[in-house]
Amino acid sequence: MLDGHAGGTAAQPQLGLFRLTWPIFLEFLLFMLMGTADTLMLSGVSDDAVAAVGVVHQFLFVCILIMEVVSNGASIVVAQYIGARRTEEASRIAALSITLNFLLGAGVSVGLLLGGNAILGQMNLHGLVLEQARTYMGITGGFIFLQALINIFASLLRTYGFTKESMFVSLGMNIFHVLGNYALVFGHFGLPRMEVQGAAISTVLSRAVALAVFIWMLYRVMEIRMRMRDYVRFSREYIRKILKVGVPSAVEQVMYHCCQTVFLYYATFLGPVALSSRQYAFAISQYVFLFSLAIGMGTSIVIGRLVGANRPDDAYRRALESLKWSLAITVLVDVAAILVREPLIGLFTANADILQLTSQIIVLSLLLESGRSFNLVLVNALRAAGDATFTVYAGFGSMVCLSLPLGYFLVFRMNMGLAGVWLAIAADEWVRGIVMWLRWRSRAWEKQSLVHPAEPAPVLVLGG
Repeated sequence: MLDGHAGGTAAQPQLGLFRLTWPIFLEFLLFMLMGTADTLMLSGVSDDAVAAVGVVHQFLFVCILIMEVVSNGASIVVAQYIGARRTEEASRIAALSITLNFLLGAGVSVGLLLGGNAILGQMNLHGLVLEQARTYMGITGGFIFLQALINIFASLLRTYGFTKESMFVSLGMNIFHVLGNYALVFGHFGLPRMEVQGAAISTVLSRAVALAVFIWMLYRVMEIRMRMRDYVRFSREYIRKILKVGVPSAVEQVMYHCCQTVFLYYATFLGPVALSSRQYAFAISQYVFLFSLAIGMGTSIVIGRLVGANRPDDAYRRALESLKWSLAITVLVDVAAILVREPLIGLFTANADILQLTSQIIVLSLLLESGRSFNLVLVNALRAAGDATFTVYAGFGSMVCLSLPLGYFLVFRMNMGLAGVWLAIAADEWVRGIVMWLRWRSRAWEKQSLVHPAEPAPVLVLGG
């Protein structure tokens, strides 16, 4: 894939938090906006098409979470090795992680090709919806390994500090995808009208083009480039370190989304108004916590470098400073959303009952999102320091043992309805956030470093 040992031609960027964070924010924002555009375009075909693709996306999302095992682990390990000035080993780990993610993605693709129809058959789908879901699953599921490779190349590119370049590639991929949908779904530019099949083909083609650009770009920016033999050197030490961070990160993410599925199940007992209100409230709140998510990811890149460089004091201060910014921005944006909540909700629906209930939930989101900002920053910081296992134990105690029973009690015993769900999730975010804050303040994470510096580390710029 990539070969050679000479240094890359791109200058290594300074690791200012703002410099790292704003492209990550825009990249994720673009994904959200393009996802909305994708749904709107398919709605021009039929509601059945939207339903079919929506069901498949639920399964593909879980698959992508599974494939994040290697990406999450590798990005942290590579960051620490770069910080430790062990750049040649960082290059070897990057190559190994690409191979591992390809094998994992290929395995998932084969599984979806062989078992996708059986999975969809258990989802109580019928007629045209089932037929379209199978078509979409067969194409996008069979090529899901492309997304696995995109995940690892994008993660590595960000880890090397080139978040802006990753953003531009993602922007190009999304624009290509929308244009592909326009051409293939509706049959423009002399192409046949392919509807759901066209949307699937457009997805695969846009991913393939983006992957090619990611490969070229990573090759350009690496200080020491990957060699062909590095792709097939399965070092037990490197794999152990990748999995030490990657597996707990994936487990925590899967556990979180499983809990959210249970809360969705609670909401099904509250009727269609509550279900619609939940969906609209989430659609608005995701733009609120996007700021904290971007700050958390940017912080993890810096902290990974600092921990690898054996600079725990700087890492300690960096996380707490990032937390202050994250909390302040989240509260500011959330208050703004509360003040204009009725016009915002009015973009989605004119139903008076849904407007009223969603407005109440948006107000409660101030409590939820402020707590979430702690976790999005400090969980990423702890992972970057190599302390990923602790976040799983804390998450299990808070999410599974606290929030699920509390949600059941508030919804069904106290009859608080959807507000009970939001309060239970907020309780989890705050309890977990305080636990993460105490863990970070204890500095127990300093013992979890994955690497030791090979030589005195250069100064890393922390401002911005």
